Amino acid sequence: MLRIIGGRFRGRKLPVANIDGLRPTGDRIRETLFNWLAPWLVDARCLDLFAGSGALGLEALSRGAAHVELWEKHPAAAGAIAESLSLLQAAQARLSRGDTLDTLQQAPRGAFDIVFLDPPFAGELWQPCIDALGPWLAQEAWVYIESPIEANYTVPNTWQAYRQKQAGRVCYALFRVLPG
Repeated sequence: MLRIIGGRFRGRKLPVANIDGLRPTGDRIRETLFNWLAPWLVDARCLDLFAGSGALGLEALSRGAAHVELWEKHPAAAGAIAESLSLLQAAQARLSRGDTLDTLQQAPRGAFDIVFLDPPFAGELWQPCIDALGPWLAQEAWVYIESPIEANYTVPNTWQAYRQKQAGRVCYALFRVLPG
């Protein structure tokens, strides 16, 4: 089960698919991340790439995001997210089932203010996603990246590191896209 830790759905417990390698972002990391994002989250358009459990997108929704898209390829994970969205009666959320890298190559369906990038750690998907994100980002967007501490990726020069922390073997960082 996943527990929403803040906002209008605070305390709600939601289903999580039992899938090898699925690691919902922990409560402590989510609390820190959403404290960082608090001034920009209300009425934001958010994109949760590799949604997995839906922890990040659902937390954003609970805390006042205007619209959240959750992308998930795994059928069981997507099914659990769909069940959570139904339980929450979350009309301002949209679940897309499919491959994230393929979808990023398509024409964007609007620009997003906040993007959560937390792919499966075994996939080495950070760099291909970072490289494809540009057209999907709103002016001065925020990009959250969660990775193992040994992950190797490079962000564009137009992304400024805002905050970064480590919890055990996980590194999490928030970047601001500079106006350009």
